[in-house]
Amino acid sequence: MDKRIISNEQQHSDDWQYSLRPRKLAEYIGQDKAKQNLSIFIKAAISRKEALDHVLLYGPPGLGKTTLSAIIANELGVNFRPTSGPAIERSGDLAALLTNLQPRDVLFIDEIHRLPRVVEEILYSAMEDFSLDIIIGKGSGARSIRLDIAPFTLIGATTKAGSLSPPLRDRFGVISRLEYYTTDSLVEIITRAAEILNISIDPNGANEIAKRSRGTPRIANRLLKRVRDFAEVEGSDKITDEIADRALQMLEVDKVGLDHTDRRMLEAMIKKFNGGPVGLETIAASISETRETIEDIYEPFLMQLGFIVRTPRGRVVTQAGYEHMGFISPKSQDETIKLFDFEKEENL
Repeated sequence: MDKRIISNEQQHSDDWQYSLRPRKLAEYIGQDKAKQNLSIFIKAAISRKEALDHVLLYGPPGLGKTTLSAIIANELGVNFRPTSGPAIERSGDLAALLTNLQPRDVLFIDEIHRLPRVVEEILYSAMEDFSLDIIIGKGSGARSIRLDIAPFTLIGATTKAGSLSPPLRDRFGVISRLEYYTTDSLVEIITRAAEILNISIDPNGANEIAKRSRGTPRIANRLLKRVRDFAEVEGSDKITDEIADRALQMLEVDKVGLDHTDRRMLEAMIKKFNGGPVGLETIAASISETRETIEDIYEPFLMQLGFIVRTPRGRVVTQAGYEHMGFISPKSQDETIKLFDFEKEENL
């Protein structure tokens, strides 16, 4: 799955995108509400010469949580110490990280929802009291000591805020959700990336790429690089909307950002199951994918576009989904969807 060009998950081939990341809030495009709030909190912390309150950033992958975390540290003028939840396996790993922090440093934990429970419990006192409770010895001779640590700011990033335990979530003073980007914001991001990479692109070309980027900067930058390759091979000195359209058609990314795997799922639901309702397990078996892959990767964007809906009896292709795939929606299909009680969809 990580080979899909429109996947919003981090890939090894995306390492080059680090050079495109902004360093200041003023350079960070989009997420205006989160930026405005963070700017105020950062200025207040600097004026009081205190550590910024702990920050939780959540939202879909590829929207800039890591980039925004590094910007916060840069704006505060402190060190940025990145790690991830799966990398902190033992309480000793966390203790080593925390005891090496300087006052007001930023500790960034990506995928914080994957922290082991024993590590998470030690983190509670570190976040609240800036202290660590360490057990020395074993058995009857074991004793606990409290070790003070420098005041710091923890920035946690997660794609699954609901997976965080309430005690951990409640200890974050600033909680911000990052939203999918608008086409206009993505055009700005693509234009800025093109300037840094010395790629000539006109506004229409940037707009064509932005419309197919699924609201995600990571995908937009990835598509820009692939379209550049196509333009160079064709001998064009500038990316236009015509060149971008031809290149993305060759990559099988259509006008709304669906690739062949998304269309394969829609086509199977329409041709094999008359548009639904059809269960998730049945869809998975019909296209030889796992239930988790469909639920976590294919389905969310198709639902965001309004091409499928969840119902108590299964997934249903909407009229918009039929039209996008070039099929005529049966009249009974729309009538059937209206009869479903959508308040029960969380039971699926």
